[in-house]
Amino acid sequence: MSLKQLTEHYQQRVDGALEQLLSKTSNIASELHHAMHYSTFNGGKRIRPLLVYLTGMALNITPEHQDAPACAVELIHCYSLVHDDMPAMDDDDLRRGKPTCHKQFSEATALLTGDALQTLAFEALTQSSHLSDKQIVSMVRVLAQTSGAAGMAGGQAIDLASTGKTLTLKQLKIMHEHKTGALIRASVQLGALCSPELDPADLNALDTYARNIGLSFQIKDDILDIESDTLTLGKQQGADINLNKATYPALLGLDGAKKMALECHQNALDSISHFDQQAAPLRDLSEYIITRDH
Repeated sequence: MSLKQLTEHYQQRVDGALEQLLSKTSNIASELHHAMHYSTFNGGKRIRPLLVYLTGMALNITPEHQDAPACAVELIHCYSLVHDDMPAMDDDDLRRGKPTCHKQFSEATALLTGDALQTLAFEALTQSSHLSDKQIVSMVRVLAQTSGAAGMAGGQAIDLASTGKTLTLKQLKIMHEHKTGALIRASVQLGALCSPELDPADLNALDTYARNIGLSFQIKDDILDIESDTLTLGKQQGADINLNKATYPALLGLDGAKKMALECHQNALDSISHFDQQAAPLRDLSEYIITRDH
């Protein structure tokens, strides 16, 4: 299958698994249950679950072993978006064209929704009948580390503390490696940990791949922000707006940012060059990240 077909296939697969998980959550508080479902099925692309499955493909692992970690990492991502949108954080009214959770329900419900989705992620891992106890413990550790103070939450804290400040390239990379890159790394690690006999060298190679696509993803987002503003507002005005933000184009220039994204893509490809054709979708995904136009 093509990358597009695989993406659609695994989107449907993880959506079905998420529906099953959410159907088992307590209906004692019906509004909370509704808000959890609303925030999980809000049009997300399921990139993180896709990485779990594609990593499993590269290691010849059957999808049944990957459903639980795919759900877990997506639930963590969904919880983070609910909390990020709240007034104390980014204060957004819309996400993907729909009211954010705190606007659709209430701030208190949104806070509890994030809490409940986060804990459901770990419950999903512990309930898997396709993983050994050792694998489950390893996955819980990875997900906890990459979503907590040493990972995603820490990156968000850096972002909040950096508001109105000028960041160096090193500081910007550190922030994004934690805020967005940590869960991308977790997705690949969780997919790899589904293998009962994982070669440490393969895990290291896949982690290098994940680090690079996580960085190229953020760089490309910054580039697309510049290019979309240029189309909407005119070249100079769009560039001026984005140069006031801590972005890769602001620090490196648009051409410099594009060059850095290409270097990350090449590093990602090099890191998994010893994998066979089963890893082709991972290579295709890295290319898609830097060539996408939205």
